Amino acid sequence: MIAMGKGVRVRVNVFPGGFNWPLFVGREKGFFARHDLDVEVQATTGSVEQMSDFAAGRFEIAMTGFDNIVAYIEGDCEAPIGAQPDFFAFLGSDDSFLSLVVSPGIEEVAHLRGREIAVDAATTGYAFVLYELLARAGLQAGDYTVAKVGGMAQRWEDLRRGFHPATLLSAPYDLLAQNEGFRIRARVREVLGSYLGNVAAARRTWAAENSDAVVSYIRSYVEAVQWLYEPSHMDEACDILLANVTSIPKALARECYTRLLDPVTGFFSNAGIRPEGARAVLDLRSRYGPSRRPLRDPGKYIDLSYWEAASN
Repeated sequence: MIAMGKGVRVRVNVFPGGFNWPLFVGREKGFFARHDLDVEVQATTGSVEQMSDFAAGRFEIAMTGFDNIVAYIEGDCEAPIGAQPDFFAFLGSDDSFLSLVVSPGIEEVAHLRGREIAVDAATTGYAFVLYELLARAGLQAGDYTVAKVGGMAQRWEDLRRGFHPATLLSAPYDLLAQNEGFRIRARVREVLGSYLGNVAAARRTWAAENSDAVVSYIRSYVEAVQWLYEPSHMDEACDILLANVTSIPKALARECYTRLLDPVTGFFSNAGIRPEGARAVLDLRSRYGPSRRPLRDPGKYIDLSYWEAASN
């Protein structure tokens, strides 16, 4: 999808889902165009594909889990591309909206013992969130196995077809699952507290040469989020969501709005990167990452100078 009008072309790579709502609004309502950006949205099938394409320069901005950026900067990655110190996060979108969704016959998280659970990738793509949820239910490594299935849309289809009994999903896929009789056994926010989910990331070399575009992207994104939070825009916002995520039944659109635009737990209204959420990501990677290295400094993976410039 390519926005109409003139402007600096910026390709944005995303996992399909409702968490792209600000992007849809930014394009539809002209926020990007007003800041002289021509935004093209690309869909990925999983974090390995996304990060490989990111390193190869096939797009300029990745909307992705903060943990993916940390993993690939550290070289703890599944794609065979080595460490990517050029990656960095510059905008925070949300806390991931993740829930552990299970098949109807799974009464408790502990009942996943001995089962194979669907993930995006085994060491990125929110896998460590899953491991922590299972650990808090008494399941340790060796009590279960994981299958690398891909991104959110792929995992929902996998769950729906009965290939695996559980996975992590966010809106709208968790809502679609509930609508079809699947059950939510844990919500990440309720179990882990603060967590940094989706961020906007770029390559440092590209951003340094295109700082105006990065600042304009942040301003456009914030304007789109603030437009979404205006209650009088809900009906139009739902129409935009339904036009871009065609798997959502119309009856669930308002429920998506309630979930993703909650004043406390919804999209970050100022698109800032919350330090406590970033530290939670580093804590999980320190404990579950392949190298088990202690990671303590969020600043290694973040550059807030663009966000600060956009906020002035």
